[in-house]
Amino acid sequence: MIQDHVMKVGMADLNVMKPGGVLKTTGLGSCVGLTLYDTRTQVAGMAHVMLPSSEIAKEGSLNLAKYADTAIPELIRRMTELGASLSRMVAKMAGGAQMFAFSSGNDTLRIGPRNVESCKAMLEQYQIPLLAEDTGSNYGRTIEFQAETGILIIRSVQQGVKEI
Repeated sequence: MIQDHVMKVGMADLNVMKPGGVLKTTGLGSCVGLTLYDTRTQVAGMAHVMLPSSEIAKEGSLNLAKYADTAIPELIRRMTELGASLSRMVAKMAGGAQMFAFSSGNDTLRIGPRNVESCKAMLEQYQIPLLAEDTGSNYGRTIEFQAETGILIIRSVQQGVKEI
């Protein structure tokens, strides 16, 4: 694949593209890389979700890509603008690791698992099937999503490379 066709998605960022390119994000620890794909139009989207809920937002202007409950609706909106249909969208995701061990049962420290749970709840709300996931554990990931095929490539130091 030609390097110019790689579109980077930063932390707390999202992007969409038509076929012929790759969406890529790095540094997924507790963050979730969520991808949506319309199989007919081959419109692809990726969000790098940092936190589960915008209810905790303190910033003045809300970064929609930062939170699961705002990133997924925004990703759907942008994909439909490119010709995708919600009824044909499918999802894959990776990340949501628990990067540090805590002895406390405090739920606020479970950012990775809570990100995964929030993304799944939003997908369920929009009736988007989750086809595959590589979530949890305690290691970081980099993902690349191929807009032409809908294949999600996951790279990690500990686990090597896998496709879902």
